[in-house]
Amino acid sequence: MSITRWLPTFLAFPVGGYVAIQSVGSLDGPVTAAIGGLIVGAIIGIAQWLALRSRGIGARWAVYTAAAMMVGSAIAAALTDAATSVGALVVTGMVTGAVVGVAQSAELRRGRRVAAAWTVVMSLAWGAGWLISANVLVDEERGFYSFGASGALVVTLITGYALRRILAGTGVEASAGTPAATATPVAGVRR
Repeated sequence: MSITRWLPTFLAFPVGGYVAIQSVGSLDGPVTAAIGGLIVGAIIGIAQWLALRSRGIGARWAVYTAAAMMVGSAIAAALTDAATSVGALVVTGMVTGAVVGVAQSAELRRGRRVAAAWTVVMSLAWGAGWLISANVLVDEERGFYSFGASGALVVTLITGYALRRILAGTGVEASAGTPAATATPVAGVRR
């Protein structure tokens, strides 16, 4: 996977967050978290799918990402009472990232170990994204749905590196819309 394809996807996080807060208002509980999460997840999912489709990742990536972000955001808001302290935001990122990781790993189709690894990477990366953004945001108490550009850039670099390793064994560079060949597992990882 080319970094030039993946790196611009970081913009989907702040753009999705902006669209959600303009559409739904501030995140203040599980219901608004679910609605805003669906919006942000759809924007992130579409951007990431556009970057990954040449590697055989189907459009379900976008659907899974949107649905998982909706569920993960609602769970995180319930667990943290939609709090905006740094700790609560990190928990929000870790919970939402884990749920999104589980969902996206279904489209990666690389077996249980890769699914578990991707889930851990997503959870830790999204927690780090909120940690970074929480220390940059001036008005984090506003109830944002996604971390900002600074956190998104770090998340995109971490997940891009992980995806590059995961997808390295596929040898798939299919054209857009072309079904991918059967993926081979990552070296050293059994299905």
